[in-house]
Amino acid sequence: MDNIAGTKPALVWITHLTALFLVFLWLFPTVGLLVSSFRTADQIASSGWWSSLSTQEAQNPAIRLSGEEFQDGDLFVIEGALFPDREVEVLKWGTSSRAPDAFNAGETAEISRDRTVTLQVDGAFRFTALESQEGKRLPRVFTTAISPPEFTTENYEFMLLDESNSEGMAKAFFNTLTVTIPATIIPILVAAFAAYALAWMDFPGRALLVAFVVGLLVVPLQLALIPLLTLHNNIGIGKGYIGVWLAHTGFGLPLAIYLLRNYMAGLPRDIIENARVDGATEFQIFTKIILPLSFPALASFAIFQFLWTWNDLLVAKVFLIDSTGQTTVMTNQIVELLGTRGGNWEILATAAFVSIAVPLGVFFAMQKYLVRGLLAGSVK
Repeated sequence: MDNIAGTKPALVWITHLTALFLVFLWLFPTVGLLVSSFRTADQIASSGWWSSLSTQEAQNPAIRLSGEEFQDGDLFVIEGALFPDREVEVLKWGTSSRAPDAFNAGETAEISRDRTVTLQVDGAFRFTALESQEGKRLPRVFTTAISPPEFTTENYEFMLLDESNSEGMAKAFFNTLTVTIPATIIPILVAAFAAYALAWMDFPGRALLVAFVVGLLVVPLQLALIPLLTLHNNIGIGKGYIGVWLAHTGFGLPLAIYLLRNYMAGLPRDIIENARVDGATEFQIFTKIILPLSFPALASFAIFQFLWTWNDLLVAKVFLIDSTGQTTVMTNQIVELLGTRGGNWEILATAAFVSIAVPLGVFFAMQKYLVRGLLAGSVK
């Protein structure tokens, strides 16, 4: 009965459900980050991103009254709006954190014998006092209000287009591209030549070199950071792009050579031998036959190297030292934003999503080559 056509074993269903669960587990925070990057600071502080499309009733952070004072008879009056840029409906309000919903909209609260506050449904307030309040601290107002869904592009404009913003991501974005693109291309070029030699050229010690490359895969990069940085400083490339390019190249070469060598070794031997019989040189065989046939493996490693370099913080921190911020990459810029804007979640969400947008585009554009390249050489 288990093999009846149209039925699937239980293990297959478990596998599919597990894969679906992992997809949603990854997709859930990514969508949340995207939605939060278009929300305002007040909405992020008052509700979760999953309620961003619905009308929200929430207690807003305390707002201190402010405005121009004028005299109305014997009273000194200050009028204004708590939410000048938002459309809200105030339900409850108060002047103390112990009783943030002590009054209904439209009611007047007596703060002291000579000071009162009246708050309307739309957030308009009227503050009165018997004495001038110039130089004095005005009271705070706590509100519970209903607000419609609200989205804005100001977060992206501030982070990407505002030239006066020294904390913006535009400069860091281009710095990251400057690091990532050469650090992806250089190891591919070097590894492709090395992989072809290890796969199709006979020379003494080839097996030992292959074993040495495999051994380098298990060496943690943290082990080489200090010696390599010392070498870079001694030769004068320890504080610029060249140093970080060479560092990423060195750390990425073992995987690149191993991956490409396995793929190239699995190509049909008859094609190589026929080319040699026809008089083709090793370089011609490599450029006109091996490279075009090895594109899946090249693309597979390019995805890994690009994602690893783009998201890297450790290597950039060690090998890209710059006190002026001219070569700061996006991962380092986000770390600095955490220190200066720890409470501005809308800015942090925008910066984080900008940093993952390019890797997502690269992965989805080249993902069809990923599995083909990873499985290269596994089946003969």
